[in-house]
This record gives sequence, C-alpha cells and structure tokens, in this order.
Amino acid sequence: MIPADLAQRMADRQLRVAVLGDAILDGWLSGRCERLCPEAPVPVVQVTAASHVPGGAANTAVNLAALGARVQLVSVVGDDAAGATLTSELSTRRVDTRHVVLAPGRPTTAKRRVVVGDQLMLRVDEGEPAPLNGATADAVVDAARDAVADSDAVVLCDYGTGVLDGELPGVLRRLRARMPLLAVDAHRLDRWRALRPDLVTPNAAEAARMLGMSIEPHVRVDVLQRCRTALHAATGATTVVVTLDRDGALVFTAGQPVHRTWARPAPDNHAAGAGDTFVAALTVAVGAGQPLTTAAELAQAAADVVTGRPGTAACTTAELAERLGGHGSAVDADRLAALVAGHRAAGRRIVFTNGCFDVLHRGHVAYLNQARLLGDVLVVAVNSDDGVRRLKGPSRPVNPAADRAAMLAALSCVDHVTVFEQDTSVALLRRLRPEVYAKGGDYTPHMLPEASVVTGYGGAVHIVDYVPDHSTTAMIDRIRASG
Repeated sequence: MIPADLAQRMADRQLRVAVLGDAILDGWLSGRCERLCPEAPVPVVQVTAASHVPGGAANTAVNLAALGARVQLVSVVGDDAAGATLTSELSTRRVDTRHVVLAPGRPTTAKRRVVVGDQLMLRVDEGEPAPLNGATADAVVDAARDAVADSDAVVLCDYGTGVLDGELPGVLRRLRARMPLLAVDAHRLDRWRALRPDLVTPNAAEAARMLGMSIEPHVRVDVLQRCRTALHAATGATTVVVTLDRDGALVFTAGQPVHRTWARPAPDNHAAGAGDTFVAALTVAVGAGQPLTTAAELAQAAADVVTGRPGTAACTTAELAERLGGHGSAVDADRLAALVAGHRAAGRRIVFTNGCFDVLHRGHVAYLNQARLLGDVLVVAVNSDDGVRRLKGPSRPVNPAADRAAMLAALSCVDHVTVFEQDTSVALLRRLRPEVYAKGGDYTPHMLPEASVVTGYGGAVHIVDYVPDHSTTAMIDRIRASG
C-alpha cells in the first residue's frame, strides 16, 4: 500500500503550496513545581526552559516545508517582538514570508503554555480577534492573489482571528478556478462552502457543530458515518476527513467507501498542532497524486510522529519515512501469541484475518478497515511464498512475503502481521483464539476450514462487505495485458 520511499518521492515533487490564514506564535515554558504561592493556593512554576515555535497557519506552513513543499505563507503579524520572533522562526524553517503582512498597532496572536513534566498547567492567550484595517486588509488580498497564482495547492487555515475576513472570501471565490487543489482547515467550515473545497479536515467537535448535534465520544464513529451526506452538504467539499484525535480519522469521499485510519495512542497534552501536521501531509500526498486512502494513511503516520513528543512540532520527510519503514513487520508465532495475550489481559477484543495479499489494492484496504471495526486489535496472517505458490500457481506470488507483510503493517488499521507456512491458518487460530475471525465477502463460512475451529471455541466468524471489481488476479491480468 505505502512504499518505503514514498515520503522521499513526495518531497522530491516540491509541491508549491500557498497557506492563507491565522499565524500564531506558540510559546512553551517548562519547569518544575515544588510549592504553592503564599498569596493564593496556586502552584509556583520555576521556569527552566523556554521555546517559541510557529503555530496555527504558521505551523501548517512549517509542516508542509518539512515534507518538501515550497511554501508561501499569507498572514498578518504585529509590529512587536512576538511578530519578529514568529517571522524569524518561519524563515529558519524554510517558509517564504514575503507575503506575511506587518500590521502596526495590531498585536501578534500568541499562545503561551506552562508545562511541568508532562502536565500542562496554564495557557495564556494574547491578541484579540479583530477585523483588519483597510490598508492591511488590502495588502492581504494582494498577497493572496500573488500566492495563489503561483501554487499547485492552496491551504486555508481559518482560526477566526480576522485575517481571512473582509473582502478576501469573495476574492478567493473568484480565484477558485486557479487552484488545482484547495484544502480548508477551519473552525467554521460553512463559511467556505461556496468555494467547493477539494478537502476539508474538521475535528469531531467541529463536525458535530456543523451537524447541529452533540455526539458522545463512544458513538461518534457510527454517528459521523451515518451523517456523511450531511457533512458533504454542509462543507461543499468533495472529500471530508474528520479527525478523531486518539481514534484516528474518517475519510468520506463521494461515491467511495468510508476509509478509517487508526492513531497511535499518545497523551492528550502531546496533541498540540497534530491537526496542522495531518492537513499538511494530506495536502502534500494528494498534491503528489496519491489516492486519498494512501494520503490519509500518510497523514495519520505524520500526525503520529508529532504526537510522540510534547509541544508544537513538525514532521520531516525523514521522520515520516522512518515511521513508515518502522511501523512494523512480521512477527513470529511465539511473539504474536505474547502480544495477543497482553492485549487480552488489557480487555481488548482481537480480530484475526488471513490471506495472500499479493498485490495490495483498494478492495483489500476497505475489507481490512471493516475488519478492524469489529474489535480493538487487528491481526493479519499472510501466506508464505511457498503457501501462495501452492494456492495460486508457480507464477505467484508477485511480491515476496517480507514485502507483503511490510505493506500491510504500514496500514494504520493493522496492528500485527505474521507469516504462516501451512495451507490454512487453523493452527494459528487454535493458538491465538481470537474473538472474531473476519474474511472478505467473496467467501461464505462453509467455504472456510477455519470457521468450524473458531465457532468451536466460542468465537465469531464475520464476513465483511465485498468490494467488487477489485481482485489481485484481475489486477495482475490487466498489468500483463498492458505489458
């Protein structure tokens, strides 16, 4: 699904991206707390380290640049120390700031966080949302025209500080035809519906607000899937990607099955800026011609990189490549049994499936995502090369077992991969005893020798939906015919 060198190939594309939106200076004050203040029962934090990094639209721009894009930022900063720091930090991170407008008398938007250990103690926000004055607003419109005219993709980052207000929405509607790819990341997506964006990336709370409802966390995946048509209507977007923090993301594209990504668990206080990273990686991947399912997996992998460390952060091409390459490979049966035992002790429901997965295609990805929804952990068992030859003939497999396992492991829905030598996975099922055995809809339970084993120990056999016209054999036949 995701070749190991894809991150570098996307960087080599050097996509030209214009980012329009609210630039913020994120400050992080770290220290220790050993006493309470004598004036009031509040903690005293002795600051031992301080840092400032670009946030908001500026963080999206930094993440795009870190992934190899050539980035122009259109935004506004104040004529103050925070504005100077923000502009300097952007230049250091290879973001073109010639379209960052200086607004005398308008304070730079800043968010400063005080952290002790891994605990966020306080956040202080500076800079009130306000309309731009006439000269500044005109300068932003001129900057947007220049940046859009020279871009392969445009990203709107609207956090409501006023930078994207006034005449600019109307100007962007007139410029829409010049935008090969438009992604919108906004607190209020309805105000950009007339632009008919290609991509929008609301979080779960923003999606619920657009739908006019309150959605409890434990049912939000099901509710959002039922409301996908309403989300398209509310945003005007071709593709709606709802980010669900620790639950990954849902990808809704008209006429396509829902795609789900799965996040690597991380502390909530490591999530600052992860949404910026997600939209940046998604834009680079789609702009480089990747299918949306692949782009979403890449975006999730990039977000996982930054949630692995505290503070506002960016994911580089090298880090993304390492994450994709090191996401996991095949484990042997003994190691897998130990991993499954650990999951079960933690109360997790195990889903198991198996197959050749010789040339991974959209049908596989859809079925694996559906299988993952049946439990908490998805284990995929892959037929060995000799096993594939016995099943499919001497010309198969096209890809060796190590490559097939690595591609499966790169999917965020897959937790563990193993390779087995036997013609069936019966021995593995007897050892692991998963709660659910899942197979694609081109099978029926009576066709599966594994089914009686699973039902015999009290497990369930589940046949997931079949995606027609997507088979490995048909794909290989087409490739051979074209050759």
